[in-house]
Amino acid sequence: MNFKLVLYLFFIPFIMWVVLQLNIEKYFKKNSEIQIKFFYLFLSLSISYLIVNLLFDLYETFSFL
Repeated sequence: MNFKLVLYLFFIPFIMWVVLQLNIEKYFKKNSEIQIKFFYLFLSLSISYLIVNLLFDLYETFSFL
């Protein structure tokens, strides 16, 4: 199995759990639940992408040493 895929499968639910604790609903209009859910989803995916790429780059860098 691909190492990056394993990291994604680990970090996406974790980051989603963290992002849901932010309580940013007050910045959206009322009755915009779908937009809020998509915002949470895209925010968690983007943060997960950044973290996984950082960890993978660190792994590659230190494996050459």
